[in-house]
Amino acid sequence: MRKILGFILSPIFYIMFGLFLLIFHPIQWICLKLGGYSAHKKSVDILNYFLTSCNYILFNKVTFVDNKSLPLNTPLIFVANHQSTYDIPAMIYYLSRFHGKFISKIELATAGIPSISFNLKHGGAANIDRKDPKQSIAEILKLANNMKQKNWSAFIFPEGTRTKTGKMKKFNVGGIATLLKKNPKALVVPVAITGSYEMVQYGMFPLRPFTPLRWEVLAPIDPEGKTVEEVVQQAEDAIREKVEG
Repeated sequence: MRKILGFILSPIFYIMFGLFLLIFHPIQWICLKLGGYSAHKKSVDILNYFLTSCNYILFNKVTFVDNKSLPLNTPLIFVANHQSTYDIPAMIYYLSRFHGKFISKIELATAGIPSISFNLKHGGAANIDRKDPKQSIAEILKLANNMKQKNWSAFIFPEGTRTKTGKMKKFNVGGIATLLKKNPKALVVPVAITGSYEMVQYGMFPLRPFTPLRWEVLAPIDPEGKTVEEVVQQAEDAIREKVEG
């Protein structure tokens, strides 16, 4: 029955999701040209509110457990497990106060996806070419410098790819190490995501309705006195405990 409802509701979800991307593409352009970074960021935040709200078309439950004690005056590195494409909008919207920028595949920035590609190109993301290590390091260093100079934060999925089963993969150290090298006082903040992989358990169509989606921002990790490997392992362990129980 759930899958049948998925066939009915998924087209509505995709129409609305795509419509918001199309509507906000010119809005982003106008905001960037007329209002600069601040106006552009505001438009992206509002877009991601609507994209997150699309979950209600599928009768999905959205729960975001924030951590209001996180400081605003220091760069943060949000480290999350990755379950589906739909992990991203809620993180951008609910954590918008931290000016978080994604480390993303360059293919997404050049794909011409309305709103998404534009934001990745002009919003401060690190768009890395996985086949070109020098380019990848340069992009991450650029983001790291912006974190230091502009008090931005970063979002990173250190598994490197999405899980199809909900089981986490081993976290990679590289990107986090580069960010911490430039920002040694940045806090590493684990974010545990659950339920998102179930939303796409049938593939991209139909999407699975009545799926509880949960994001939980965990206690920050101070890297002082720890190696990068220890910090990343601590973040991985904290997330794994929430995701895999």
